[in-house]
Amino acid sequence: MTDSDTSSGSRHLPGGVHTAIRPGCALLRLETTASREGVLDGAWWPRSRDIGAELPALLSALTEHLGPLTRVGLDIAAWEGLPTRIVVDDRVVHIDSFPVSDDTVLITRGENDLFSLLVVPPDATPEAARAAMAQTVVAGNPSTAAQILIDTRGGQAP
Repeated sequence: MTDSDTSSGSRHLPGGVHTAIRPGCALLRLETTASREGVLDGAWWPRSRDIGAELPALLSALTEHLGPLTRVGLDIAAWEGLPTRIVVDDRVVHIDSFPVSDDTVLITRGENDLFSLLVVPPDATPEAARAAMAQTVVAGNPSTAAQILIDTRGGQAP
């Protein structure tokens, strides 16, 4: 889901999204500015750590907005059953294991166009997930994924 309904300085999701976010829901937001000056390009809230179940929907959504993808970089320690490749829309997407941390997924379009997404923990509260996703897509946000999760209580209830 892209967010063109909020201003670049807004820290809130569009109104309709608030009712759609519930425990176990997967959401995606991409930064809508062409500059991509922030550390992160978007955020993703998977339902579980089962990458085989979660990754196809993410890659299909990204392909719809970004075009064909070539690679995904994930931290193998953070995911269950990490395959080496997955087919999305009849195209093979290679999956690489990197020590990038469990709070980040790297997506490559073409040869060198890299997108970095914050991964909201699957067990995050809806409030913490909304806050983390909103903070992630503020234009020019210099915060790392780890800092955003700390700022938003890392998905943990207070």
